[in-house]
Amino acid sequence: MPTRRQVFEARQRRRANLIAAASTGGVLLALVILVPLTPGWEAVQRAFFNGSVFARTFPGLLQAFLMDVAIFAWSAPLIALLGLVLAVARDLRSPALTPVRLFATLFIDVFRGLPVILVIYLIGFGIPGLGLPRPWNSPYIWGSLSLILVYAAYNAEVLRSGIDSIHESQRAAALSLGLSGGDTMRFVILPQAIRRVIPANMNLFIALQKDVALLSFIGPVEIFRQAGVYKSLLANFTPYVGAALIFLAITIPATRYADHLMNRERQARS
Repeated sequence: MPTRRQVFEARQRRRANLIAAASTGGVLLALVILVPLTPGWEAVQRAFFNGSVFARTFPGLLQAFLMDVAIFAWSAPLIALLGLVLAVARDLRSPALTPVRLFATLFIDVFRGLPVILVIYLIGFGIPGLGLPRPWNSPYIWGSLSLILVYAAYNAEVLRSGIDSIHESQRAAALSLGLSGGDTMRFVILPQAIRRVIPANMNLFIALQKDVALLSFIGPVEIFRQAGVYKSLLANFTPYVGAALIFLAITIPATRYADHLMNRERQARS
């Protein structure tokens, strides 16, 4: 039997949901009615929402998106591994390992401080400019390396925040039981830290999936570049809308899943 408070809270939630649905529906209805009334709507519709162009180019965009998926697939594990190494290196407490800790700190500061596109240009054009033989002059390799370096720096900071969130008493308890510093990090600190930062890392990897499109500036023919090719051939911007829909089909479910993980983690702590 629900209590009076539970009944009241349920009624308030229903009321809030109805108001939110009504306001959202009103805004959408206004957009549907008002936007087509603007003077330039017909021109915008032909340029961005051309059904025949969409049907003609969408299969090619899906094919090009496989390259985005492939770059993401081989970059993500390397980012996770390098980020973990950097996070652990930043947490080293032995005085003899101070140079390692300083190098990890410098690495993170540099690659977090540079725009992703600038790193892609510097590495993607700079290293192949050394005259390396095939396949070591491939923009796929050096473009992927650019993403790995930048996102590993962000991932390391996320992991370090997870490590710092573990209470110092757990480290002291593990050491008092005879575990070494390395075993304490491996078996006590890291398992808890990684579990706590899974939602934040999910958001990072969602951003990575989108930033793969930046590699088009140094040559790889992925979905963004393919959309640009279609735009030039057909003199129409609809392929960019198709590319946007493909990205949204991937990123929106992943974002909602990340939010679910964050809410579950928040509830577990409360």
